Amino acid sequence: MNARPRLVVAITGASGVIYGVRLLEQLRASGAVESHLVMSPSGALTASQELDMKRSDIEGLADVVHNAKDVGATIASGSFRSLGMVIAPCSMKTLASIAHGLADNLVSRAADVMLKERRRLVLMARETPLNLAHLRNMTSVTEMGGIVLPPVPAFYTRPETVDDIVNHTVGRVLDLFDIEHEGLVKRWDGITKRGLETVS
Repeated sequence: MNARPRLVVAITGASGVIYGVRLLEQLRASGAVESHLVMSPSGALTASQELDMKRSDIEGLADVVHNAKDVGATIASGSFRSLGMVIAPCSMKTLASIAHGLADNLVSRAADVMLKERRRLVLMARETPLNLAHLRNMTSVTEMGGIVLPPVPAFYTRPETVDDIVNHTVGRVLDLFDIEHEGLVKRWDGITKRGLETVS
């Protein structure tokens, strides 16, 4: 029996690789789970463009690393026990592959496993504006039990930096798996007195 629960993290070739990186950093800091990373070639390319990070830099944040071409990896089987999977960010190509059950690489195969085993699958879908194919694919994945969580900023927290925005969203993802974290999310305490005075 594995000592710690496992969480699969995938990084694909959409903008917003920082979300996957920050998630891995938080998982490592908490020590609450064993992180299993699979990163697509496009994800590694995007990381280089957006963060000046090499594939090896990101892989060093994970407990276990899997090759995206290795459809025979442990995470490709339903017998691999885990809390679920987060794809951060999730490209529209990956979303479409999951929505149509293609399982044509380890990212989409592992996601397919999460759905068939009724485990939590969170897709941080990153694209705008959305066309009808995107919306229909999101609907299909939701109907199958997945959670589509676009990284939308929460401005009621009054973020001051990009890090504030990233941390809040990553914290909300961790909430979905009941993984404890500190200082990432400003919890909603209701309308402030100033807010009430504004509308009165």
